[in-house]
Amino acid sequence: MTCPLAEKAGKVVAIELDERMISPLKVKTFSYGNVEIINEDILNVDLNELIEEELKTGSLRDVRVVGNLPYYITTPIIMKLLKLDLNVDSITVMMQKEVGDRIAAEPGTKHAGAITYSVHYYAEVKKIIDVDRESFYPVPKVDSVVLRMDLLKDKPVKVDDEKFFFKCIKAGFSQRRKTLLNSLNSLEDFDKNKIKKALISAGIETNRRAESLNMEEFATLAKSLQEEQVAG
Repeated sequence: MTCPLAEKAGKVVAIELDERMISPLKVKTFSYGNVEIINEDILNVDLNELIEEELKTGSLRDVRVVGNLPYYITTPIIMKLLKLDLNVDSITVMMQKEVGDRIAAEPGTKHAGAITYSVHYYAEVKKIIDVDRESFYPVPKVDSVVLRMDLLKDKPVKVDDEKFFFKCIKAGFSQRRKTLLNSLNSLEDFDKNKIKKALISAGIETNRRAESLNMEEFATLAKSLQEEQVAG
């Protein structure tokens, strides 16, 4: 993928963890003259510093992140990229289809999960293409999908405490078959009585499940829970 990107982009900064790939990659991209290869784990790279340095030198202008993600750490990588508030226009990545479909689902639908709300809070998600497992050799056990996440300048909802907002979403989906009244019990310092009061205050029926809430309702619920906690 690095070579087609080098043909289109002004510069490609390729981050590759596997040391065995570095020499072949350098040989393959030598003729392009616009490829920089970094042998490192993407999770350990200071991407903000990297991007800002490249922008200062003028080698990068409109920055886009593109990659094939290791399927076993897809979610941590995506969330790191989104939470870092990078100076980039979009993130386009290939991942396991099951995970991609969950991310691309609309908040408030039956296919939504905690990751759905987390990603849609930061970006507009577009499915580019499904990739059949037969496209690879050796053939993996799963199909894939390519998603593009266009980063939002303005968040879809206003929250006072992002950390608690995401904590509520995670708790709500911790037992997705249960109602919010039960699943939110996993929140520290919240008993059923407090949760019930917060739900009623937020105008949310106590028998609803997490997947039925839209982004605005989760934001309202998080605020109500915090107010209930302060009230004691």
